[in-house]
Amino acid sequence: MAFIQEHLGTLIVIINTILSLVIVFRERKDTVHTWAWLLVLTFLPIVGFVMYIFLGKGITKERIFDLKMQSKLGLNIEIEEQQRALQRGLYPRPQTGQVEPKQLIYMLTVFESSLYTSNNALTLFTDGGKKFAALLADIANAQDHIHLEYYIYRSDALGKKVRAALVAAAKRGVKVRVLLDAWGSTQVNRRFFEPLIAQGGSVEFFFPLFVPYLNPRMNYRNHRKIVVIDGVIGYTGGFNVGDEYLGGVDKFGYWRDNHLRIEGDAVYSLQNRFLMDWNSQHKNEVTYQQRYFPANENPGKRAVQIVCSGPDDSHEQIKLTYLKMINLAKKEILIQTPYYIPDVSIHEALKSALLSGVKVRLQIPNKPDHLLVYWATYSFSAELLEYGGIIETYEAGFIHAKTMVIDGGIASVGSANIDMRSFQLDFEVNTIIYDREFAEQIRAAFLEDSKQSQLLTPELYRQRGWVIKFKEGIARLISPLL
Repeated sequence: MAFIQEHLGTLIVIINTILSLVIVFRERKDTVHTWAWLLVLTFLPIVGFVMYIFLGKGITKERIFDLKMQSKLGLNIEIEEQQRALQRGLYPRPQTGQVEPKQLIYMLTVFESSLYTSNNALTLFTDGGKKFAALLADIANAQDHIHLEYYIYRSDALGKKVRAALVAAAKRGVKVRVLLDAWGSTQVNRRFFEPLIAQGGSVEFFFPLFVPYLNPRMNYRNHRKIVVIDGVIGYTGGFNVGDEYLGGVDKFGYWRDNHLRIEGDAVYSLQNRFLMDWNSQHKNEVTYQQRYFPANENPGKRAVQIVCSGPDDSHEQIKLTYLKMINLAKKEILIQTPYYIPDVSIHEALKSALLSGVKVRLQIPNKPDHLLVYWATYSFSAELLEYGGIIETYEAGFIHAKTMVIDGGIASVGSANIDMRSFQLDFEVNTIIYDREFAEQIRAAFLEDSKQSQLLTPELYRQRGWVIKFKEGIARLISPLL
């Protein structure tokens, strides 16, 4: 005991060194993440490793999803046919105006196995009240099944209202399945959903917590928002379930987001994603049934691909999608994101676009919901000012939309922010829309938001005080971990 007390400092250094080597050689994260975690271990020995166990340990090698599940769910034949056609040079021709979509479609279809569909009807929601009014109406009309997946589900007034609608559907004989992220939805539990379960509904939590707020995989979150009704209607985008998304929380004020209602074959991709996520929890697994993929009667003409990403994948699909869109732009790139903490590739691509004469407009919130994340966003965004970027801070409330529009012809709406968490740590889903008319709707909404935003100028940015500069410095230093 005396020996341990005498050499305690040396033992801590040795243990800390061994743990550091584990991070460098076993996990083999990218260089930025490796150095960030080594910095934490250096200044917080032992404690830093505990933090690493809960916030940094990789899960790439774990079998989260059954890799054969997609074929079981019936989309592999269509995807393989599209892949062969593209490899023979047979490309679809969506109405994207002056934007040439061939390379993006090829990448998402051939390498990401994303089904390309062209018969979709789309509705854009920018207001939470309207989105949830439409969703509740569709739930009330459901006949066969409702599949609902959210990152955040609150036990507040809206959460109870949605629960009541699901209970009423279950009473009618509709099969209801609810999948929620365990970290994001800590306000609710199976007891909250007991009225639904009593009517035959099923509720599961993604990566359930061993004890409240504690799980070795808590850093990996299911950030997707997906609802599929009867296999013919789909919802996806940025809104979660909670009163703040209706503008009912004073801290945020009006909540500005983007969400889509989809009818058409793109719903198959949302259905497939939900069922894979559901089955990943290995409880009450669902096998392929035709009822989940009913024939659609060509409700629209919009061309769409659904792209998903997560820490279980070997590369960052949504980040690559954003990169490709940036590189395709010739005139204009519009971006809305609550968090702009890009990796080097995205940040440099936007700088390169600006230096090439492409107009880049970025809208971010004027207030934080996560302090360090906000100041990192502010700092990275301001850096684009040096290259001629237009940075706006939304002043009418909190902007949570995750949107990119290039040259008014191709748009992305989804759950993924432009930050390393969305690219590497969270399970995300974005909708890529190849349609000039609909992209212009999203662009028009962006321009309306500009009227309620303040322009961040180089002069205004230089006037910030030393406290803000200090916050930015700390936030930039640990940005790979945010």
